[in-house]
Amino acid sequence: MTTLQLADICAAPWGAPLLQDINLCVAPGEILGLAGPNGAGKSSLLKLIAGDLPIQSGELQFAGRPRCDWPRRELARAMAYLPQLSLLNFPYTVQEVVALGRTPHDTGTTCDQQIFTEVMQATDISTLRHRLYTQLSGGEKQRVQLARVLAQIWDSKTSLLLLDEPTTALDLFHQQLVLASVRQLASRGCSIVMAIHDLNLVAGSADRLAVLANGRLAALGTPAEVFTPGLFREVFEVEVLIQQHPDRNQPLVITR
Repeated sequence: MTTLQLADICAAPWGAPLLQDINLCVAPGEILGLAGPNGAGKSSLLKLIAGDLPIQSGELQFAGRPRCDWPRRELARAMAYLPQLSLLNFPYTVQEVVALGRTPHDTGTTCDQQIFTEVMQATDISTLRHRLYTQLSGGEKQRVQLARVLAQIWDSKTSLLLLDEPTTALDLFHQQLVLASVRQLASRGCSIVMAIHDLNLVAGSADRLAVLANGRLAALGTPAEVFTPGLFREVFEVEVLIQQHPDRNQPLVITR
């Protein structure tokens, strides 16, 4: 059974089409990376899956059921979404922000405290737990927000995590740490759809890539299948060299 399936999805919430004829699926434990130039539709697709954008036509199923058939609380226990920008200006502590991710659940204090400990370790914010969120740096806030959405679906048997630029503002160490946490979650069966502008980073993290251009699906496949000089010329309008990464089985994109 696929976790997520989109069939002939179109969206035009403000008149002009944002997404057209999107067909893709995500299996349990699979990481699907979204790539494409600015304005290609990556964020719009994530918002549509999350329910923040209406579907004009087509069908979206989550865990074998139309998303519209899911009760909101039940859906919130299984699907989490991290947007590009998370605005929070209240002086909550870091642990209080992470605890917001457990709002849909009734798992009890003991279980939730264990989850808080695990997700804060996974995002390297354990030492920040008593700090005020408003006093953190941009990168620290990003990791706290990621911990919040991880807490939301950390113990769900069927889960989907949507990430829009999760490595923004992170240094190299924390980029690798965050992606390792994502892979750990995927190894437990969570399906993940994430957009990352760093193409080499997404090529090393995703099982498959969906490349968007002007709201349409331009390519879908493994990183090695998708990342070709021709695709970069057509979609990104740049000339690149594609080589094999010296240490990992992934394509390495080098700008010319």
